Amino acid sequence: MHFKRIIQQFAMYSNLKKIKIVCFILLSFSLRVSAPSVKSLSVFELAPLEPYKQLAFAVGMVETKGDTMAYNSIEGAVGIFQIRPIRLIDYNKRTGSRYNRKDLFNYNISKKIFLYYADQVGPYNLEQVARRWNGSGHLTINYWHRIKQYL
Repeated sequence: MHFKRIIQQFAMYSNLKKIKIVCFILLSFSLRVSAPSVKSLSVFELAPLEPYKQLAFAVGMVETKGDTMAYNSIEGAVGIFQIRPIRLIDYNKRTGSRYNRKDLFNYNISKKIFLYYADQVGPYNLEQVARRWNGSGHLTINYWHRIKQYL
């Protein structure tokens, strides 16, 4: 019924007014339907590559069950990765660093040293990285099997 009333009122207007109203209505629809094109640039931040992330976790779990404050008085090994004094001396000599044994309780420093030696082997052979971290010889095979449980 409401629609019929609108048509009746529309019929009362002159032709010129009808044309103006029709044009207004048509323009209103076209304004609603069209929108300006928006050009935008989307930038995605990619997560950094961490090829040794899981291996570092596994080594930390096998060595100390994730204990950053671990200390082995028999070997003098310190921190989550159980870094021995000879390895710390070697790392400092190779890199020009001056870390001491107390620094190895800091996870980030210990991880930095672990990653340095891991990079010497390369990210494509996690078994060799783990076995060389542990030492040398046939016992490192058992160490690798323990590491694989956490990978």
